[in-house]
Amino acid sequence: MQIISNIALITINETLIIQLISFLVFVFLLNRLMFRPLKSQMKQRDSHIETIKEKTKENKKKLQGMLELIYDQEATAKKEAFAVTEQLKDTGTFQAAEIMEISKNKIISFKEKIEADVNYQISNARKSIEKEAEILAMNIMEKALSRRLEL
Repeated sequence: MQIISNIALITINETLIIQLISFLVFVFLLNRLMFRPLKSQMKQRDSHIETIKEKTKENKKKLQGMLELIYDQEATAKKEAFAVTEQLKDTGTFQAAEIMEISKNKIISFKEKIEADVNYQISNARKSIEKEAEILAMNIMEKALSRRLEL
């Protein structure tokens, strides 16, 4: 082969073939040692990210389900608490009415006892006043008539 001497940007000779072969070897090695592992790592990362996204979506759904369950349980607890409150109010009202009835009956019996006692004292007082009035009337008549009277 003859070397053509020409001042140009690219010259075609045996060095070009050697450079081409070394470039292809370099690209082959670069692909094997760098690009393939890098691509596999990128694929693994992408699949890992997709897995995380799917798990995140699943966890969000689970969270939403749990929140709905919690809200349902809260509503049920509020209903039960309201029912218990109403029951306690009713029980309290009933017990208050019973206590008032018992108190009213005690007051009535106490009043009757006091009235009986007062009536007894009034009748005793009337008897004693009647006797005293009789004696006083006798004394007045004896003094008015100036003589002794006998009953």
